[in-house]
Amino acid sequence: MGVRAKHTLPELPYSYGALEPAISGQIMEVHHAKHHQTYVNGLNNFETQTAEALAKGDVKKAISLQRGLNFNGGGHINHSLFWKNLAPTSQGGGQLDSGELRTAIDRDFGGLEEMKSKFNAALAGIQGSGWGWLGYHAESGRLDIITTANQDPLVSHTPIIGVDAWEHAFYLQYKNDKATYFKNIWNVINFEEAEKRLVAAKQ
Repeated sequence: MGVRAKHTLPELPYSYGALEPAISGQIMEVHHAKHHQTYVNGLNNFETQTAEALAKGDVKKAISLQRGLNFNGGGHINHSLFWKNLAPTSQGGGQLDSGELRTAIDRDFGGLEEMKSKFNAALAGIQGSGWGWLGYHAESGRLDIITTANQDPLVSHTPIIGVDAWEHAFYLQYKNDKATYFKNIWNVINFEEAEKRLVAAKQ
């Protein structure tokens, strides 16, 4: 059996300071190079330990590692999606053009501003740490707003837009004013990427 490749930290498609003033370069560097790297390291570590436990037939040990595997794996999945979810305003960040996504948002929420308002209200309602999502539900064919706790990935829907509501995503810049962070992040949301995700999810 071959050795499985290790997970690695994805490169950002923009510089750390490219999302200012919505998100400071300092936050982006710490968030990406420190926090996300920690999830990558943790995921690789827990995968190695789990494989070793299973190879020895120690199922009890493997089961005990699942919480750490889920947490770090979710952190890696969520952040890898999050970085692509953002774009500098000079590259179209914050701009929703006409297309399938705008049509779906208008249909399911009554418009972009209405969707943002409902999304931000859901984010504000998260107790502790978590994520807010705009997700596509395959069975209903509609967009929904969902929150997940901690680093739990979205599994009930296809993630179209995700927003990190952990303090490490905003505290260095916004302190405890997370409502302003939730408002400003829409200025750098990559709606073009979100459109691609929706189109792919519907195929």
